[in-house]
Amino acid sequence: MGFEIRSLWDVLALIAIVVAAAPWFGRYLGRVYMDRPLAGDTILTPIESAIYRALGTSPRVSMRAKEYMYALLGVNLALLAFLFLFLLLQSALPGDPTGAPGMGAYLAFHSAASFTTNTNFTHFTNESQLSLASLTVAWPVALFVSPATGLAAAAAAVRGFVRRDGTLGNFYVDLVRSITRLLLPLSVVFALAMVFLGVPETLTAYVIAHPITGGLQTIYLGPVASFQSISLLGSNGAGFYTANMASPLANPSAVSDLFATFVMMLIPFSAPFAFGTMVRRRGEAWPYAVTILIVFGIALGLFIAYQAAANPFLSGIGGLSPQVGGYPVGQDVRFSLPEGSLFQVASVYGNVGANNMQIGALSPIAQLVLLFGMFTQSTPGGVGTGFGMLLLFGVLAIFVGGLMVGRTPEYLGKKVGTGQVRWAALALLVHPALILIPTAIAFLGGFVSLAGLSPGAAAHTFTSVLYEFTSESANNGSALSTAQFTDTTKFFNIAGAVVMLLGRFVPIWAMLKVSELFARQEALPPGPGTLRTTSATYTLYLVLFLVIVTALIFLPVMALGPLAQIVGGH
Repeated sequence: MGFEIRSLWDVLALIAIVVAAAPWFGRYLGRVYMDRPLAGDTILTPIESAIYRALGTSPRVSMRAKEYMYALLGVNLALLAFLFLFLLLQSALPGDPTGAPGMGAYLAFHSAASFTTNTNFTHFTNESQLSLASLTVAWPVALFVSPATGLAAAAAAVRGFVRRDGTLGNFYVDLVRSITRLLLPLSVVFALAMVFLGVPETLTAYVIAHPITGGLQTIYLGPVASFQSISLLGSNGAGFYTANMASPLANPSAVSDLFATFVMMLIPFSAPFAFGTMVRRRGEAWPYAVTILIVFGIALGLFIAYQAAANPFLSGIGGLSPQVGGYPVGQDVRFSLPEGSLFQVASVYGNVGANNMQIGALSPIAQLVLLFGMFTQSTPGGVGTGFGMLLLFGVLAIFVGGLMVGRTPEYLGKKVGTGQVRWAALALLVHPALILIPTAIAFLGGFVSLAGLSPGAAAHTFTSVLYEFTSESANNGSALSTAQFTDTTKFFNIAGAVVMLLGRFVPIWAMLKVSELFARQEALPPGPGTLRTTSATYTLYLVLFLVIVTALIFLPVMALGPLAQIVGGH
């Protein structure tokens, strides 16, 4: 127990480091998307200019929402097609030393949609169903393009608050700069650090080991450090190994676990400060930054508290057992409870989706905590799109608050009208629709059965299905495994792919439309009735608005899942 308490200081120290680094790094992010002079311009600017010429575009060409979205969809549809064909035909392509077969069409569609949408929710086993080329060539393309797409969309959404001509920037320029100025250099630095911490980096596909228990063991290898680096940095969450960050090869020690947590938190926690830099009002960053910290901090505290307590609700659930020996079931003993919990909460709340513990064996309240993070998608949410969703929460909060006190709702000198509210509401409401409708179809259509299960096991199975579609709709990628149903069927492959694609691109389209409506307005000076959005009062209001709206939408379904597990566990 002393070790567990002492490790809390590691957790608090890491959070303090992230909070200290976020304003500085956020200003760098803002300068990237404002096209301001940066270190490395001498080398990178000519390279970027050559790419723009090859794409037939220029930084001087600025797009409206429809043009920006068409360009974004074109790139991502091309990525989707490339991945689908590569996975379908991987056994016939070079780079398959382990003899992995080509994927079936439905699994390839789900996997391609998953990689394209920054979800990386897998219905396959990496070691046996992916060729080395798929793992080191095809998939890594998506690991860069998908987070760069999210960053570009967020940058365009922010520009609407400072522009007056209705344009939002150039998608191709934003995409390229996201990769050259952020994702590529940072992933290289972080990969080198991971190698130093013991993560393998090699082009060798596998080695044969001779365990002391006898026999032979195949240990799969590859460029693990570079794969995990961009996966964590870009909110991809994909694991080089099926066990993800619970694998001792991908995550050898508590130090590597803490470092990986820092990598996941860096960009999402810095996004509010990039916003403040881009709108030239740095004080506007703090309400969003503090909102993220409050919700994240409460979630982490609840997660640790309920995981530290004995969990009697796992009895009667196939493949699981109650907590024994004072240590949570499903957690790797290499990490203390606070360290493992910080990683898991940061991963799910940051829409990374990497796992270092078995989510299906968590306390029901801990599962609820993780689900809530995916329900909000914004505390801090995934790279780019997470802050975009938080900004939409802010727009709605300002609109409702203005109506409550009889003021004309406005933000940063621009009026919040019904058009912005409609698009913002669409982005927030499509998420529960994409969760609840397929969950209902899964049970009513007989794709998952609760017949013959105990009340506790039935509630656990319902939670597993709910978690699956929540993770896919939020483009999260974490999974709540269960012995009661399999998600590798035709239904779950097709439904999951559709949910991921709609859950990714409908909110982005809504963000761009809201931004375009703001970009058509002239900014007005603040008046006596202008809401002070840099105040502590507004920050508290934003926190309560986000939490209450999310709870009202999702609390009823929670009663059928995690909360019902508690009742069914007695």
